[in-house]
Amino acid sequence: MSEVNAAQSAALTAQALHLWRGEHHLLRGITFSLSSGELLQISGPNGVGKTSLLRLVAGLMPAESGDVHWRGVGIQSDMDGYHSELAYLGHANALKLDLTALENLQFSAGIRTAADSAQCLRVLDALAVAHCVALPVKVLSAGQRRRVALARVLLCEAPLWIMDEPITNLDVAGIQVVEQLMADHLVKGGMILAAAHQTLLAAHAGTRNLSLH
Repeated sequence: MSEVNAAQSAALTAQALHLWRGEHHLLRGITFSLSSGELLQISGPNGVGKTSLLRLVAGLMPAESGDVHWRGVGIQSDMDGYHSELAYLGHANALKLDLTALENLQFSAGIRTAADSAQCLRVLDALAVAHCVALPVKVLSAGQRRRVALARVLLCEAPLWIMDEPITNLDVAGIQVVEQLMADHLVKGGMILAAAHQTLLAAHAGTRNLSLH
C-alpha cells in the first residue's frame, strides 16, 4: 500500500506537527498515520519530545502548527467525540493514593461511563492484581500501581490507546502480561500509539517505529 493510500485509510493521522518550548523547536514537522491493528512506537532519547507528542495527539495540549485527524475529522472540531474513543495512560499513574484499587477504577470510569464492580474486577484480574482490589493504592508497590493504572485503559474499551512508557516499573512477568494485552487489543482491531525506551511487540506484524531526534 502506498503512503498516500495508507494515510487515507488510517483512523488517526498527524500532519506536519510543530511545537516549540521557549526558543527550542521541540517537534519539527512530525507526520504519521495509524490504522486498525497497528502499534506505532515513539522512540528517542530523553528530552526529544516523546511525551509532548503524545499529549499533543491526545488533544491535551495545542501545537504551534499542524493537524491531527481522527476518522477523517480534525480532533479540535469534536474533542468530546475523540476522547470518547481514546484511552490515555500518562507517565505518571495519576492514582488517588488513599483510595483502593477498585475505588480508583470506579472513580475514573465514572467520569466517562458507569462501570460496575464486576467489570473493574475483570480488568484487575487481567493484569494479575485482583488481590489488590481492596488495598489502598498507597500500600502497593510501584509495579502494582502501574498495573492498576493500566487497568483503567482496559476499562475504557476504547479503540485508540495512547500510552507513555506503559511498562515502566514492571518486572518481566508484568511486561509479558501487558504486552499480551496490547497484542490482543491490536488483534481485535485496536490501535496503540506508545512512547517507550524498550521495544514493544517487536514480533508483531503491525508494529512500526517513529524515532525522534
